[in-house]
Formats: sequence, C-alpha cells, structure tokens
Amino acid sequence: MSAAARTMRAMVLDAPGRPLRATCLPVPVPAGRDVLIHVTACAVCRTDLHIVDGDLPPHRLPLVPGHEIVGLVAGAGPEAERFRLGQRIGVPWLGGSCGVCRYCMEGRENLCDRAVFTGYDRDGGFAGYTLADERYCFALPEAYDDAHAAPLLCAGLIGYRAYAMADRAHRIGLYGFGAAAHLIAQLARQQGREVFAFTRAGDTRAQAFARTLGAAWAGPSDAPAPAPLDAAILFAPVGELVPRALAATARGGIVVCAGIHMSDIPAFPYALLWGERIVRSVANLTRADGAAFFALVEHGELTTRVVRYPLHEANRALDDLRAGRIEGAAVLVP
Repeated sequence: MSAAARTMRAMVLDAPGRPLRATCLPVPVPAGRDVLIHVTACAVCRTDLHIVDGDLPPHRLPLVPGHEIVGLVAGAGPEAERFRLGQRIGVPWLGGSCGVCRYCMEGRENLCDRAVFTGYDRDGGFAGYTLADERYCFALPEAYDDAHAAPLLCAGLIGYRAYAMADRAHRIGLYGFGAAAHLIAQLARQQGREVFAFTRAGDTRAQAFARTLGAAWAGPSDAPAPAPLDAAILFAPVGELVPRALAATARGGIVVCAGIHMSDIPAFPYALLWGERIVRSVANLTRADGAAFFALVEHGELTTRVVRYPLHEANRALDDLRAGRIEGAAVLVP
C-alpha cells in the first residue's frame, strides 16, 4: 500500500446529536479473522440515524457509522482464509457473536448477549476502508452493482426476516415505505401476495412509488385499511402505529415491529389484541437469513431504487432520510 493509501477519508460521530465530522484516519490493519475492505458503497440505514441522533445509546465514541457495506477485499488477517484478495463482499449489521451461548447454539445468534454490530460496536462503512470478521460477511450476487447491492445488506436482510415472520399471510400491510418496504413489496408481489402501503400523512409521492411496485392500495397510516390485513410489518419507528396496525389486522393476524428502535407504544384496549392476534419484534439478523435471502434474489429479482451521495455529504443523506425525502435507499459512494 502506498504512503498516500495509508490514510483514508471518513465521517466520524463524536457525540450523539452532532453532525458527522469529515476527517482522515489511518487505514486499519486486519488481525485474526478480519479482512480489510476497500469500501465502494455503503447504504444509509435508519439505524444509522438512530445512532447519530442518540435514540440508541452509544456503544463507543468516536465512531464511524455504516453497516450496509459493499467493498473489495484489500487485505486479510493471519487467520482469514474465506475470501480472496480483490473479491467483492458485503458486510451487514451483525458483525460477530460469541458462538457458545444458548442463543448461538440454537441458531439464534441475533439474540446473543455478546453480539457485535457493525457501525455501532466497531467502525463501519462511512469511510474509505473498514475491517470486518470474514465469518459474518457475504458473497454478493453479481446481478447487482455496488450501489444497488448495498441496501440489500440491511433493508433487504432485516426486511426479509420481518417478512418471514409474517408467515403465510396473503394480504400484508407495510407501514413506512422506505428502503426496506420498497424491497419487501416486490418480493411479496412476486410470491402472489397482496400489499397495502401505509405512509406518512400527505406523502403522495411515497404512495405513488408504492403503487409502481405493485401495491394494491397506498394511503396515509391513519387511514383505515381497505380490507382486513393478515399481517402488518412496521418499518416506521413509530409506536402509535402498533394499535393502528392491530385495528387493521384480522383475527389471527400478526403485527411485526421491524426496527431496532421504536418510540413508546401507547396503551390500547385489549380488544385490539384479542382474537389471537400476535405482536412481535425483529432483532437483528442471522447468517442463515443472509444465505436464504441472497439465494432468493441472486438473479436480480429485486429492483433497488437508490439515491447516491458522495461520502462527504453523509450528513445531507442522513438529513434527507430524517425528513423522508428519499425514495428507496440513500447510498454513500466513497
């Protein structure tokens, strides 16, 4: 590596509630099972926004956020042997787990008490280079270029886990039509399911976008569903949507809360839950989720809508996400 390449540009969070700081950092050196990744694209997730805004308590500061990373293997620790130099790989939110607790032994590593998260416990992809444990990375389908592959690593993976929890539901309501919902709507339609899209009040642009992706109906989240839902998936981190979704769901239906953070859920009458309705959350992802999801979309079955930003405009991307101005997913391209 040349002297010029020993440093990299990065966007750093110094304290919650403050804008990210543009700076230069040393390129990290891989050890153990880590691989050094030359970042070519990193999508911007609502979880990044929760970390930057302080909705999620910081695990370390300063921090380079970003956990939907696409890049090329540029180096490897002495124990890393899974990927070849120059190979394109993806890095998701789950960056490590203990491997020995009961959750890990049962295939539920997403619930591990000692789980490590990319862009939260270790530096992420809002930089020119990053490190990742090779055991938690994925080979990526060739059908997607770097920018369009990046949202698959969280919007796709977490969205898929939430979608799987909707079980065999035929009519599905998606609350919050952002990066994850625009992918899951396509997957549901391809599998012959009916999709209703619920958006922010007055967001006719998002409603029109949902219809272009096959939604049978799209309207504001405070509107009644045109027909009872078999399941609802909440991608918007708004607790008051839980009783609304329950009210829209038929007996025996499922309400899945897909975010890592949500505002408080207000009290609601038991009648909304009665009838064997289920409310459940999604926590992180497993490597098995990734294997199943990427096998499902390996031929480019999903169209990812992306808005590109240069790395130094990460704060603008976060602000656009915060304000609901992004149709699809924001992607930083270093």
